[in-house]
Amino acid sequence: MTEAAAAERLAELARLIEEHSRLYYQNDAPVISDSEFDDLMAENKALEARFPHLVRADSPSNRVGAAAASGFGKIRHARPMLSLDNGFSDEEALEFEARVRRFLNLPPAEPLAFTAEAKIDGLSLSLRYENRRLLHAATRGDGAVGEDVTANARTVPDIPLTLPDDAPDILEVRGEIYMRWEAFDALNAAQEASGGKVFANPRNAAAGSLRQIDSAVTASRPLAFYAHGWGELSAALATTQYAAMQRLRAFGFPVSATLIRVESMTEVLEAYRALQAARPGLGYDIDGLVSKVDSLAWQERLGQVARHPRWALAHKFPAERAVTELLAIDIQVGRTGALTPVARLKPVTVGGVVVTNATLHNEDEIRRRDVRVGDRVEVQRAGDVIPQILGWTGEEAAHDARAEYLFPDHCPQCGSLAVREDGEAVRRCTGGLICPAQRYERLRHFVSRRAVDIDGLGGKSLEAFLALGWIANPADIFRLHNHAGELMQREGWKEKSVANLLASIEARRGVGLDRLLFGLGIRHVGEVTARDIARAANKWENVEALLDRLVAHAPEPALGETEEKHWRRVATDRAALVGVSGVGPEVASALADFWSEPHNRDLVHDLVKEARPSEVRLETRDSPVAGKTLVFTGTLETMGRDEAKARAEALGARVAGSVSAKTDLVIAGADAGSKRAKAEALGVEVISEAEWHQILES
Repeated sequence: MTEAAAAERLAELARLIEEHSRLYYQNDAPVISDSEFDDLMAENKALEARFPHLVRADSPSNRVGAAAASGFGKIRHARPMLSLDNGFSDEEALEFEARVRRFLNLPPAEPLAFTAEAKIDGLSLSLRYENRRLLHAATRGDGAVGEDVTANARTVPDIPLTLPDDAPDILEVRGEIYMRWEAFDALNAAQEASGGKVFANPRNAAAGSLRQIDSAVTASRPLAFYAHGWGELSAALATTQYAAMQRLRAFGFPVSATLIRVESMTEVLEAYRALQAARPGLGYDIDGLVSKVDSLAWQERLGQVARHPRWALAHKFPAERAVTELLAIDIQVGRTGALTPVARLKPVTVGGVVVTNATLHNEDEIRRRDVRVGDRVEVQRAGDVIPQILGWTGEEAAHDARAEYLFPDHCPQCGSLAVREDGEAVRRCTGGLICPAQRYERLRHFVSRRAVDIDGLGGKSLEAFLALGWIANPADIFRLHNHAGELMQREGWKEKSVANLLASIEARRGVGLDRLLFGLGIRHVGEVTARDIARAANKWENVEALLDRLVAHAPEPALGETEEKHWRRVATDRAALVGVSGVGPEVASALADFWSEPHNRDLVHDLVKEARPSEVRLETRDSPVAGKTLVFTGTLETMGRDEAKARAEALGARVAGSVSAKTDLVIAGADAGSKRAKAEALGVEVISEAEWHQILES
């Protein structure tokens, strides 16, 4: 690999790992398995070892978890909450022991004891006690700052609120919040019966339950806790890891029943295999075994690197596997229009769980694994959570006789064209607002503050109106007055609240053309792009004429031209037809795909008749920023970001979200970071907030 390719891949890995960390730690909604995440981390580590001079400032190797979510207060840990280094083989475990011996300069005959215990798959939690009373509880967050979940932690039966007299004055206990399988199944059954959220796995259920705004909800959930270590101490607990854990047990903290002390790494590996065999009967999810150097004096000497201590290793289990029959491949349509293939399997037990479905990710994955309906397939629970198919097995002749799976090019929900954009693995439905799978999410976007901005029409109301059949598309919102009498009869609605809602809807007739375009939710057409198109077109009739031209431009492929090259040429030509700065081939193709569907055209015609969008008028006289592209970064002290953006656009400027060579001016508030640095590197002019005010005043 060249240095340029390595640098590009490291940047991509930093972005991917940051995104997946946020989904896992903040949203409790991972979209890849633990093992896939571990693969990304391992690849990053290997590239950094090969190209140490390319290690990035935002390298995942220097980070733990993800920043604390905005819904909770923040707590800074007195001592960082680190993650653990991973091992995936006996060789890596033995190398860990060898590294410890080299670092401590231990002779071969010197005994090296370890503790070993199951690695429970839960949510990391730090409990701080002062004067033997629980002061606060915090999630790991990014390792330095976590979320304040004190009120919720107090409701967990396993967490003591006070400690005995022999406990230290200051004690931070580190451990995991988790949920047992039996409790998880009971919770999901209750959630399904009440119409609530059904959780994908016990880890998500535990994390989501602890991070409730209402602590009464947390109290109603069957959460458990066990301690595996500590942070700040005012007095030592013991001289060894094992003895210190027994002290914590004596203080009233649950400690893993699997915790043992062993005399060598050979015995650790024996414990690993025994735990792997006992795993199906434990009653809760584990994903490996953690070994720690037992001597606390040696732990102190060993210290830590950026993300993890040198004295501990998480020896991960391989995903458990089984063989079963592939009965069918169904297509699920997500709220964003993504078509996801799901394998329907003959029920099979994998790792103590009965599996009937497995993800196939996308059409490339089906083609790569060459799985066909009727095949015997190998299934694993990747990361012990998400079942996935590894491939087919059995007689080759029988496999070859089965028909290859043809991925649909139309949405199974609404019949709209399903397109796959250049460079993307996912195929998406273009039906948008007419697609039942996407309708709710699209309508929420349509009424949102940045789009058409209809006050009082929130998610619950939209869901109710959809269920009643009063709203099926955006135009129906403007006809909601036809159901005013029925609405007043519904619980929670009175004459005044109905009148307020209808007044809010009526006030949005004549909404700006740019807001209406953005509200349609056309792929790649964001706020700025919608505004650029609206400015250039001036009125709806001109937008419609432009869309008609885009759809009409579909020339036949030239002689010898590949299909891929042909559609790239068509997309480039369409961008030229639009002729609007900021609208490239990708956006032009998305506009053409949307408008080529007759039901989308019918929906928009109906909407325009009801909403009667107005032109976007700008005051740009004597403006030094008219026609320029601006970027705001940092914290503005005298006005909100939305106001600053509106003021800039009123002066005829275009406000972008990122800095590029096309940026004309960057306004840097307090704590401006990477955007300012990039602007300076590109030679883009950077001004202060005070200088921005001078422009506004002039």
